[in-house]
Amino acid sequence: MSKRSSAKYKIDRRMGENIWGRPKSPVNRREYGPGQHGQRRKGKLSDYGVQLRAKQKLKGYYGDISEKQFRAVYTEAIRLKGDSGANLIGLLERRLDALVYRAKFVPTIFAARQFVNHGHVKVNGQRVNIPSYKVKVGDVIEVKESSKQLPLVLEATGLAERDVPDYVEVDHSKMTAKLLRIPGLGDVPYPVMMEPHLVVEFYSR
Repeated sequence: MSKRSSAKYKIDRRMGENIWGRPKSPVNRREYGPGQHGQRRKGKLSDYGVQLRAKQKLKGYYGDISEKQFRAVYTEAIRLKGDSGANLIGLLERRLDALVYRAKFVPTIFAARQFVNHGHVKVNGQRVNIPSYKVKVGDVIEVKESSKQLPLVLEATGLAERDVPDYVEVDHSKMTAKLLRIPGLGDVPYPVMMEPHLVVEFYSR
């Protein structure tokens, strides 16, 4: 098991929230943090602490992407016109691994990264194995023919715990998905509250 995918079980407990809405989240059993000091009472967070937590939660949600990658997304978001927080969410949702997850081709965001990395996904007919690949509106994402019957894929399409959002058009019979529009914060089905404005404040300190 990779360091990152084993860490996903700690992310929920560190945040104290079930950030993916998973029925098997350890937070459902233990609401305190991991480690021997997890049950200690926590003091009130400073403004910096609140902003850092918001960043960790958003970064963790998208598969605990690296700080370098996440900062690059933020840098692009502030260059774009409009609200930087909304731009940040729009860019994160355009990641190929995020859309593979949204389309319910795989059960988790961590599985989505690995699925893309292993070459199971095509974009507009061309194989793409870069999880951070930026999908454009109208692009067609497709599961490779030989990968459509993988147990992981069959399990994911039957998951009842989450729905495909309305900005993604999916045909599970053909295993294709299309990004219809770039979503805003209110369109994204986060199981917990995300605060991208605090992430912007964190980086602009």
